Amino acid sequence: MNATALVLVIAVRLSRRGIFAPMPFLSRRSFLGTALATASLRLPSSAAAGPTPVAPCSPPPTWIDVADFPIEGRAFAARKAPYDRLPLGAEAVVRSEVWDLSRHSAGMVVRFATASPEIHVRYRLTSARIDLAHMPATGVSGVDLYGLDGARWRWMQVSRPAGQVVEMQLVQGLPTRAEPRSFQLYLPLYNGVDKLELGVGEGFDLLPLPRRSTAGRSIVCYGTSILHGASASRPGMAWPAIVGRTLDREVFNFGFAGNGRMEREVVQFLVELDPEVFVVDCLPNMSTEQVAERTEPLVRQLRLARKDTPILLVEDRTFANAWCDETRAREHQRRRAALRAAVAAMVRDGVKGLHLLDGADLLGTDGEGTTDGSHPNDLGMMRQADKVLAALQPLLPA
Repeated sequence: MNATALVLVIAVRLSRRGIFAPMPFLSRRSFLGTALATASLRLPSSAAAGPTPVAPCSPPPTWIDVADFPIEGRAFAARKAPYDRLPLGAEAVVRSEVWDLSRHSAGMVVRFATASPEIHVRYRLTSARIDLAHMPATGVSGVDLYGLDGARWRWMQVSRPAGQVVEMQLVQGLPTRAEPRSFQLYLPLYNGVDKLELGVGEGFDLLPLPRRSTAGRSIVCYGTSILHGASASRPGMAWPAIVGRTLDREVFNFGFAGNGRMEREVVQFLVELDPEVFVVDCLPNMSTEQVAERTEPLVRQLRLARKDTPILLVEDRTFANAWCDETRAREHQRRRAALRAAVAAMVRDGVKGLHLLDGADLLGTDGEGTTDGSHPNDLGMMRQADKVLAALQPLLPA
């Protein structure tokens, strides 16, 4: 059967079912064109029974701009934009690469409570680059929702950006209850946020939860792209986020991809904060010579401002293919040796509260913990989080 005959058959059958009735004044060509267009539609299975009733629209959500909420991971009050990680004054002090990266919202968490059975999100990103070659849009530009099940934080939903403006219903159909539930929403790791709103059902409130740092429960982390969040599949899977959930603490993420280099220009702003612990994980971005030259000045700078705060220095993670690349394996060994030598010298000189975390197996030893040999996948992030947690727990107050 040729195409014309097939279209005629389809049109006749549709006409008999009352779906398409060609008018008598249509030419054969017009009839065929109209019939072909109609036949290409995806018709509902109930079409033969006549029009399908349209369900009434539910009330639109009530939108709340969260810019003035006490957002965790947002350290400084004087900011150029609402979701910057470094203060406005840093723009003229740090390198331009660091400043640009500090405008990513990595590590920021909106914590809130609501009894609404539905939660929506609407936000605008600062960059049109919503994904990376080694990291999906859900991690680069997504927001990641967790809920408290009464005992622990449980994942609920992540947004799936397709452009700079994102709007999505994250949750629906939660059981009605009198007491509000607690939630936390992790912001994009490798993109900035220009505006962010949360939506709840009609008649429901959305209230901010207090920052945990106000009770003295916080950790400041300074480091590289891995700390920044590459290559977690979603923001809640970056290792600082995992550590924060596990320890019930606010974690400040000062990861600057490719630019975590123990720079005093950056540290001068970090010492304005008063955490329980400083974590420094900069070795992947540094040469052996830089590690030898900069470790002691960084520690002295931290100690000058925070004389008793524990400092956890993290060794270089191992590339997944270092087992077959002798040059890379030697680089790891030299950087680690330089860090250990600097720490040992300061300990001999009476500097207190210094702690080292071995980097050899931060991401595991089976080679399955990365996306590209360097940046952890979710498995690698969990493994590094476990190692950091084991090192941090003895340093934190009971």
